[in-house]
Parts: sequence; C-alpha cells; structure tokens
Amino acid sequence: MSRTPEDVNKLTESTYKNVLEQFNPSLRNLVNLGKSYEKAVTAMTFAGKAYFDALSKIGENAAISPVSREMGVVLIEISEVHKKVQLELEESFKRFHKELITELERKTDMDIKYMNATFKRYQSEHKLKQDFLDKSQADLKKLRRKSQGKHSSKYGIKENECMETILSRQTEMQRFIAEGCKEALLEEKRRFCFLVDKHCAFTDQLTAFHDKAKEMLTVKLPSWQDKCTDATRVPDTVIFMIEGLRAPMSVVPESSPTLEHSDRTNSRFIVPSPAPSLKAHTRSASVSSGMDAVKKTRVQTIFPHTAGNNETLLSFEDGDIITLLIQVERDGWLYGELEHTGQRGWFPSSYCRAYNDSVIANRIESPLHSQSVTAPEQPEEDEEKEPMPLPPPYYSDSSRDRPIKPSTPSPQNTTKSLPNGNSVPPFLGNGNPFATVKLRPTVTNDRSTPHI
Repeated sequence: MSRTPEDVNKLTESTYKNVLEQFNPSLRNLVNLGKSYEKAVTAMTFAGKAYFDALSKIGENAAISPVSREMGVVLIEISEVHKKVQLELEESFKRFHKELITELERKTDMDIKYMNATFKRYQSEHKLKQDFLDKSQADLKKLRRKSQGKHSSKYGIKENECMETILSRQTEMQRFIAEGCKEALLEEKRRFCFLVDKHCAFTDQLTAFHDKAKEMLTVKLPSWQDKCTDATRVPDTVIFMIEGLRAPMSVVPESSPTLEHSDRTNSRFIVPSPAPSLKAHTRSASVSSGMDAVKKTRVQTIFPHTAGNNETLLSFEDGDIITLLIQVERDGWLYGELEHTGQRGWFPSSYCRAYNDSVIANRIESPLHSQSVTAPEQPEEDEEKEPMPLPPPYYSDSSRDRPIKPSTPSPQNTTKSLPNGNSVPPFLGNGNPFATVKLRPTVTNDRSTPHI
C-alpha cells in the first residue's frame, strides 16, 4: 500500500522520536538493571564460597574419624568442585560486564547525541526543501494571476519555467523523504540488532559455563553417591579394632613374694586343704538361696522375639514379664524365666526394659540357721534405670521413613563371620540406625555364659 509523502515523513519523525524517547531511556534502565544483576551474582558467589568453605571444614572434621574418613574426603571434594563452578560463574559475569553492560552504557551516551543531531538535520533539510517548494508554488500562483489580463502570452514562458521548478523540487522532496525514512528505520533496526547480538554472545558464554559446570559435576557425582549408599558399612580396620577390644583378655596374676617363699620352703610337705563340712555347706546354700529369693529383678519386653530352632533362646511377645535368673548382662544378653509359661532361655537385653514392680519372695529359713538373712544392699549405680525414649532418626533414607521394627535374631541366617572367628549378632537396637552391634556370647558347658 502506497503512502503519501506526508505520511512517510510522519513515519520518519516518529521513528526518530521512538529511538530518542523510548529506546535510549529503556537502554539506560537496562544498564542499571544489569549492574544490579552483577551485584546479585557477586553476592551469591561470595555466599557460595562461604558455604562450601564451611562444608570443607565439616569434611576435615569427618576425615579425622576412622569410620567417617571416606565421607570427609567426599565432602572436601564436593566443596572444591563447587567452588570451581562458582569461579567459572564469576568469570562469565566479568565478560558480561565488559562486553555487554559497559558497551551498552557507552553506546547509549553516544547514541543520544547522534540521534538528536540526525533528527534535527533531517527536520531542517526537510523544512528547507519544503520552503523552496512552497515558494515555487507561490510564484506560480502569482504568474497565473497576471496572465489572466490582456498580455497572457507574455507570462507563458515564465509559467512553464515555474512549473518545471516545482516539479523538480517535488521530486527532490519525495526522494529526500524516502531516503530519510529508510535511514531512520535502519538506524532503529541497527540498535535492536546490536542489543540482540550482545545478548546472543552472553547466552553463548552462559552455555559454555553450564556445559563446563555440568562436566565438572557429572564426572564426580557417581563416585560421591556410591560412597554414601550404605550408611551401615564399616571399614575393615574399624571392625578389627572393635573385635580386638571384644576379645577376652587372659591375665595371669603374679604370685605374692611371701607365698612364693612359703611354697619353696614347704614344697616337700604339700597337704590338700580340708573339704568343707556338711553343716557349713548346708548353711552356705541356705544363705545364698535366701538372698536369691528376697529380691528377683523382673523386666518387661518392648519388642517380640522368636527363638526359632535354637532351644537356648527365649521366645516372647511384646509386654511379657521375665524374671532374671542371671542378674548380670553378658555381651548384650540376659538369662531369665518367662512368668506365664515358665520357659527359660537367653534373650537380647535391648528387647526389654526394667520393670519397677519387683517380686519379693518369702524369706526361707534353713533348719540349721533359723535367723533371718537380709540381702545385701546393692550400690545405687547398680540399679537399672528405664532407658530414655529417643526421637525418630532423621538421617535415614526413604525406606526408613516409617517406624523401624527390630528384626528377630535367628541363629541360622543372621550371624556374620569375622576374620578372627567371632560372630556378629543381628541388629539389637531400638530403631536407631547408628546402634552399636554386639557380639553373641560364646557357648560353654557350665552355663555361665549364654548357649547360642
């Protein structure tokens, strides 16, 4: 659709005004926002460095632990890699400032002066040409008024010359308006092209940064994830250390120098010690039985336990009452009698808690010792205390989000052989994934230790 010269001239002037009144002010605002963007990224990278420095410190503390050394090394590696990523981001935004923000700011200041001068030149030339055209048209009107008299042929030549001048100036005006409009539109497009080109370069820089960051992270990520897949895995060195402490120590006490001298003197006259009398034996048995009957500790189960095919273990349900027949815990196991069935056997100590109501038996008087026997008071530190309830663990994977029910120990498939020949019993904790694993007691013939 063709336009008149006046319409084209209006388009040219509106184009210049758009650049001066819309584009350049928007560009100034964009420069200010770009500087704010730089400050935000700088603050982010600074905070990131502080964060990953703190993570590295935690890794250094973990590296001191014999069981968490691997995790400490992984945390230090994560910190170093992320700090390198932050450094690459800083370099990208240094180029962003140099090649985009600084360049836009410089060109905006220059462009305001240039576009103002160009627009004024166009307006002045357009006004000059328009004045010449208006003057020629005014001259033609004067000649036509004069030619209406008696001597009309006298002004014919001048009128033709004036018509030619007007036509020439109209053609020149149209050419000037067309070229001015084209130049104005191209000036506008140059600025938008410049803006797009600079942001394409910035996009290319960010793409390179993300590619490099992805490569740095994905190379290390599988090895990091592999190290933390199993939180219960313990290094062999730690297992050997713990098992070395659990192994019984054989200590041979040194004999007294006085006894050694007596033994050397009377080595030829060794006489066995006399056997205890029946009365003394009976009295000792009566006193011990009376003390055992005075107070027997009872415990209440908090988890069910199944013995399976092992006859030395005791099966029970949650809430059952067990009377302890052996008061001292042995390697995490207790020996007792289930009250409602009378069955006896070994059971894990972590599956029960102290029961406050103790059974006070009748005092038994021996025929040979009618005087009542009072059980010796135990020190306060020997009294069993109720275990403190623990909150649910937070450091667990998705499969442990539900309440954990302890597994039932089975002598067939729950033991784990160790290099020194001992066996590791099943998990005896109360839901804590970091519970200490205890060894099962060994089998002896005098039933002083659990038969498992």
